[in-house]
Amino acid sequence: MSHAYEAVGWNRQKRLYDLTLAAGVSLYLVVFLGVSLWLRPGATAETLLLRGSGTAAFLLLHLILSIGPLCRLDERFLPLLYNRRHLGVTMCLLAAVHGGLAIVQFHAFGDRDPLVSLLSSNGGFEGGGVFPFQVLGFVALAILVLMAATSHDFWLAQLTPPVWKSLHMLVYGAYGLILLHVALGALQAERSPWLAGLTAVGLAWVAGLHLVAGWRERRRDIERRHANGYVAVCSVEEIPEGRAVVATLGGERVAVFRYEGRVSAVSNVCQHQNGPLGEGRILDGCITCPWHGFQYDPANGASPPPFTEKVPTFRVRIDDGRVLVDPRPLPAGTPVPPACWSEVAT
Repeated sequence: MSHAYEAVGWNRQKRLYDLTLAAGVSLYLVVFLGVSLWLRPGATAETLLLRGSGTAAFLLLHLILSIGPLCRLDERFLPLLYNRRHLGVTMCLLAAVHGGLAIVQFHAFGDRDPLVSLLSSNGGFEGGGVFPFQVLGFVALAILVLMAATSHDFWLAQLTPPVWKSLHMLVYGAYGLILLHVALGALQAERSPWLAGLTAVGLAWVAGLHLVAGWRERRRDIERRHANGYVAVCSVEEIPEGRAVVATLGGERVAVFRYEGRVSAVSNVCQHQNGPLGEGRILDGCITCPWHGFQYDPANGASPPPFTEKVPTFRVRIDDGRVLVDPRPLPAGTPVPPACWSEVAT
């Protein structure tokens, strides 16, 4: 990023990622259709495709929701995060196929518009009716389509990172709607303990990962006490060369980097997708976000030209080998002289 502006294309890593994803989805559908035909020889192709695409999308959604907390627990999962959008778009396409087949199979051949039929059928439990679980799935699909349509960096720039992030947090609302869609639809029709058990396991897995990751992150948010305006964060030796220690100061996470005999501090939040800068490293003289490679000069928090992203900076000093940081953030992009560590600098 620091050398020249160039749109990220389908490099070798992305091609391998997408080929693996396509092969995995194809293999799942083939196995699902084969097993389903063996168990239910009389099932129609439309029904099998409807169920296969729906279950594939449901499984991918669990994988997508697992990547974030897994990366908080083990950085080896970061390559999955780097291309998570590909998973999201693929999941949305499968969900759209599932929804389209459902509309065709259940609502396309009546005397009403298919969409009107979908929204007005199964009005409730009264009179033996079934809860309108299809409407729940339709709303969830609308959310997923909106997220897939805005997954490109163009929309990230237009909407601004905070708005974009809030929009894409709706994935948890979609997940809740889909759980209700499955519980009130497929689980009522099939009455299969296996299907109910797997759904419960999936929910427990996602919730458990988020709770464990949240508990681990909570320990980082313990406020450091400060005196005379500065906070003692750690000793210089505790910061690995080219890496950072993250501390919570004034309610904000601050990444304190050590590099080439100097120490600088910037906000821990990347302006691209709120990635954790403190988990990145110094590459080509720039702080490099571990999520998508966005870079910032540690001395001023600004991205190298022609990029314009900036993060807040913090004043730093070193006293008797201890790193002290002023918890009051400076405006994004403000130059701050790095603190020099004499044992290295000399």
